[in-house]
Amino acid sequence: MSSTTVEVNGTESDTLPLTLHALRSDFPDNDGESPATVPVPVLNSSLVNGESVQTPASFTTDESIVTTKCSSPKISVPGEVLERSTSPNSPRLSSPTALIDATSDYQQSPENKPLPSSPISSPVTSERGNAGRSKSERLTQNGIRRSPRLRGETTADRRKLKRIMSCEEEVTVQQGNDSCKKIKLTASSNKKQSKQKGVSFFVGEPVTEHEAQERWGWRYELKGKIRKGRSWVLNAGGEDEVHVNVVCHYLQADVNGCIFNLGDCAHIKGEGKQQHVGRIVEFFKTSDDKSYFRVQWFFRAEDTVMKTAAALHDKNRLFFSTLMNDNLLECIVSKVKVIEKAPMLGFQSTSIQPSEYYCDMEYSVKYSTFRSLVTATDSLVARCDLTTPSSLDTNNMTIATAPLEISGCQLYKTELALLDLYAGCGGMSTGLCLGAKLSGVKLVTRWAIDYHKSACDSLKLNHPETEVRHITAEDFLALLKEWEKLCKTYLLDDPDKIIETSCDGENESRINGSSLLETDVAPGEYEVSSLVDICYGDPSRTGQHGLKFKVRWKGYDPSDDTWEPIEALSDCQGHIQDFVRSGYKSKILPCPGDADVICGGPPCQGISGYNRFRNTDDPLNDERNQQIIVFFDIVKFLNPKYVLMENVADILRFDKASLGRYALSRLVHMNYQARLGIMAAGSYGLPQFRLRVFLWGAHPNEKLPQFPLPTHEVIVRYFPPAEFEQNTVAYDEGQPRKLQEAIVLRDAISDLPAVTSHETREEMTYDMPPETEFQKYIRLTKDELTGSVPKGVTDWKSSVLTDHRPYKLSEDDFHRLCHVPRKKGANFRDFPGIIVRADNTVHRDPAKEVLLPSGRPLIPDYVFTFEKGKSKRPFARVWWDENVPTVVTFPNLHSQAAVHPEQDRVLTLREYARLQGFPDHYRFCGNVKERYCQVGNAVAVSVSKTLGYALGMAFRKLSGDEALMTLPSDFAFRAPSLDDFSTPL
Repeated sequence: MSSTTVEVNGTESDTLPLTLHALRSDFPDNDGESPATVPVPVLNSSLVNGESVQTPASFTTDESIVTTKCSSPKISVPGEVLERSTSPNSPRLSSPTALIDATSDYQQSPENKPLPSSPISSPVTSERGNAGRSKSERLTQNGIRRSPRLRGETTADRRKLKRIMSCEEEVTVQQGNDSCKKIKLTASSNKKQSKQKGVSFFVGEPVTEHEAQERWGWRYELKGKIRKGRSWVLNAGGEDEVHVNVVCHYLQADVNGCIFNLGDCAHIKGEGKQQHVGRIVEFFKTSDDKSYFRVQWFFRAEDTVMKTAAALHDKNRLFFSTLMNDNLLECIVSKVKVIEKAPMLGFQSTSIQPSEYYCDMEYSVKYSTFRSLVTATDSLVARCDLTTPSSLDTNNMTIATAPLEISGCQLYKTELALLDLYAGCGGMSTGLCLGAKLSGVKLVTRWAIDYHKSACDSLKLNHPETEVRHITAEDFLALLKEWEKLCKTYLLDDPDKIIETSCDGENESRINGSSLLETDVAPGEYEVSSLVDICYGDPSRTGQHGLKFKVRWKGYDPSDDTWEPIEALSDCQGHIQDFVRSGYKSKILPCPGDADVICGGPPCQGISGYNRFRNTDDPLNDERNQQIIVFFDIVKFLNPKYVLMENVADILRFDKASLGRYALSRLVHMNYQARLGIMAAGSYGLPQFRLRVFLWGAHPNEKLPQFPLPTHEVIVRYFPPAEFEQNTVAYDEGQPRKLQEAIVLRDAISDLPAVTSHETREEMTYDMPPETEFQKYIRLTKDELTGSVPKGVTDWKSSVLTDHRPYKLSEDDFHRLCHVPRKKGANFRDFPGIIVRADNTVHRDPAKEVLLPSGRPLIPDYVFTFEKGKSKRPFARVWWDENVPTVVTFPNLHSQAAVHPEQDRVLTLREYARLQGFPDHYRFCGNVKERYCQVGNAVAVSVSKTLGYALGMAFRKLSGDEALMTLPSDFAFRAPSLDDFSTPL
């Protein structure tokens, strides 16, 4: 696979597949910044490749972020390369992340023996003293998968590790509830140890050698690889230290007089009085007469990526994990009961005793995943068959390596209803429906809301079948609640049942102004003909907020319809009943359970990188960030099968990612499964980079959708938040992939007619055929794109091109733009009279001052102060072999590279729309500035199309349990064929 390097405004930018090794958090992360040259470090993959095993590098803790050092890229048995076992009696080292996050080895069958994980990032580790560390300090959402470039440096507030002594040293043992006593221990027989209070020892005879090899052969296999004179400890001194000098295994242990069996759950010593919870999966003794146990950890909510956002979660709730490591036997504190609950929405823990824990989800740091435990009935975790841990990371894989193709692609005979919140002009829902159809699922946008009138008009113009409402999300939630009450009142659980009222009397349909008359018809009376709509708010701006009906008056035209409060219609019960019954049947509003999918991108202006007045202390209480709360309030009320939230990357940057953690916490608190990923639009066939955060939610009984892997190489422009770097949807370094070349500006817009900065036409014709696959796809008609008619039936010469007009510049800016050379990298620095100093700052040359026809200077003052005079973006041209960092809501040539390569104008609205993946048939309403804003705020259609495919595959139960999936070949420009949808619904 080839990669090219392009130059952007005087700097170089790399075209490369978006892999985890290519992400550099210390590069500029603002959306508009020009790229710098991107060195490509090598990821310490810790994968089993061929016949060698790369074990994890050492780890350092820095404020609860676990990062890797690249000083030890290949740590295995000293002096020897580990080979895969070929013995039929010992397990193969089959885990792709050898010694990391592997599945349980407790009572593992010989046919299926994955390698258990090493003691990395655990609440309790080996004798060197990590037992005292807080689990949240070592286990973050990206802890063990960080780039080796991000070296963890200890900070002043780093907590000290509490030392847990070996059994030959002084041991702190707990007495009663709080007091501790120090006992001097010596290595002696189990009988002698049992006479001392607080001593831990194994009980019974060791497991036979044959059985031990069957169950825990990986440990004995590693032992056999050690050469004489070499250390029995792998990665000695590191937090992932592995003891391989195993002598024998046991089935029971006595800790403080309590007998523990394999499979029991226990409290494990933590920092101070903190105690962690884990399940014992292995007891073993080493050649230096030390006793160890292996634990499979449970997470408390605050120990997961949710952190402090999990404050309202039930303290008795635990999350199952596949993370395991070795610890000294005396780290065990006491036996506990953990109840495994079947997943369900609205579960209340009232049946759980205060002394008990319950577990209904499993957690993985990979893509911050929370998934339902698959269990038929409630059971004790300590006694249930968990010998093969959850399929959360089957074989420790995060990627489904085989593309998921749909043979025949027959449409699934179930229609899914979609509600699009904060819909804008419909980019997210449009792409979701297109992608779902390619998976064989008919997803239909039934409802959409937005507060901007022009955006609602655009969505309705392109999707006339959708019930579009111009309303705030808060008022929409209030409307949903009132609608549910009306349905219960007027339908009485039977939509065909008619409420007996006296609606045959004319008096009941007459109101005077906004008050109902109680007597005969009088002058000024108006008779109600019907109720035609419903809303919550104040659409007539009367100052009265509440539930309103739109009334059509007898003898008057629809243009005379008025909004009336429900209180004024108290005697029109028949009309209200007719409206509710008709609206319930036609689903003008969703009741709980009606919306199968809810998507939306709640605006968070309070955290935007362009906002200089952000509330850094309490962003959730900033009214500009309240929409994320309302979004999940609507989800809670409607209980959909699936949820998809989109937002800017700053949601994971600002205030330690408090808003992103809140979003995850709300979903998990409602018992929804969740998965978080960061996707780059350029990786899916668009000529813009555009990093966005996506959060999947799924009902406990549904399949959690995956994130689609990239289909194209991409020019990396900026980087994701460092802590969530490994949530970026990308191939792992070294993983096979077949990616198409990066899409650049020429691929997207070279076929569009030339226009001037003063163009005002709304429609025009194409003057040439499409030149690229992108252009062929983007020109498809709506019927061709949805598979209603065969592709290629429309002649390009007869097609109409709309919205191909730029924002009109001021005369001064237009004259300035005409001074920008038509070459790659050109910008205001090419103006005469500019001096660029050695520190890259620009200054005015007083000897070469040039004036515009208006008398103002050619070089405006703001270019000297914008980014301290170091920016190259003002009046910068984008070039044919480049992409753009991010399409924003307005082509401001004062601060962005937004100028056409060869024409003296900013990019047109249609060019912007193409960069976002909108097909040419998609039209926009409002003035030109409003239309630019709609396009810039939209979710890139090409990205949401891939997510729609993943949603459809999950709904059909055809996707895997891995976090990532591979899309079919040529997916980016694929449209369904007519034959694919010939099967009637």
